[in-house]
Amino acid sequence: MRVDDFDFELPPERIALRPARPRDSARLLHLAGGAIEDRQMLDLPALLEPGDVLVFNDTRVIPAQLEGRRGEASIGATLHKREGPREWLAFLRNARRARVGDVIDFGNGVAASVVEKSDDGQALLHFHGHDPVEVLLERAGRMPLPPYIAARRPTDAADREDYQTMFAKQEGAVAAPTAALHFTERLMAALDARGIGRETLTLHVGAGTFLPVKAEHIADHKMHAEWGRIDAATAERLNRARAAGGRLIAVGTTSLRLIESAAGDDGRINPFEGDTAIFITPGYRFKAVDGLLTNFHLPRSTLFMLVSALMGLEVMQRAYDHAIAAGYRFYSYGDGSLMLPARA
Repeated sequence: MRVDDFDFELPPERIALRPARPRDSARLLHLAGGAIEDRQMLDLPALLEPGDVLVFNDTRVIPAQLEGRRGEASIGATLHKREGPREWLAFLRNARRARVGDVIDFGNGVAASVVEKSDDGQALLHFHGHDPVEVLLERAGRMPLPPYIAARRPTDAADREDYQTMFAKQEGAVAAPTAALHFTERLMAALDARGIGRETLTLHVGAGTFLPVKAEHIADHKMHAEWGRIDAATAERLNRARAAGGRLIAVGTTSLRLIESAAGDDGRINPFEGDTAIFITPGYRFKAVDGLLTNFHLPRSTLFMLVSALMGLEVMQRAYDHAIAAGYRFYSYGDGSLMLPARA
């Protein structure tokens, strides 16, 4: 398939620059099979069945956006994947001004050496000193808002809280698992009362999730790897819930991709720890995920390809046309959609 098959026109005013307040007041587009229905996030418990399980990503966003200098040159760095105790892969802005061996000063006593560079603007950085890198980032970094927000307003203090989910625990993400931004204690209590289960896994979302697909054909696109973990106890509980007839509803494409990475061809979810670069496109046979709660994604993106694989490209094109016409808010701080394909 061609990347152009996943293109659509989105008016700029549909891009949400701030989250809904309260978080659970966001709108929810309900897709059941081919049917499209306008709902609210607080309707979610009624749209699920007792015994269903919501699977959340408990990754925590770190302040991974850095501004530094090498001599007279200004160099920006967006960390996207940990490679060691003090080593991170980063996308560099003005990368041509940083050579292997150079030291970039990020201010506030934070500096890093360029260990390796690649032609696509990536570099491996080694952070100096003895303090944990997370401490250094708290000192010098800022929250890495997605480019489509950062281009229209500066990051501010509110984003420190707004861009974390209520489940955020394991530090390491440079982008939020944004579908879970809609959840509140009020909504969780209603889900508990309905008999909806919950489980968590960890996938440290990388900045590669925002990279444009430059290839003409989707088969030529290379995904960036991200680190994830599902422990044995969680995998077993998920398998038991599904065996009992419950549906596994991934909250966010990050949870979905990790579950599918850990699942065997028999649909059984295995413990998992390591990198995944799974690329889900139409024609993919889902092994363990029965539904998805997600936000609205960018045109021509790997995430729009993923939801098209789950629901069908024609269904998603109709759904997005409806969402745009009906005034839904798009992207990380936008509204949500619940996708429940017909069960085989």
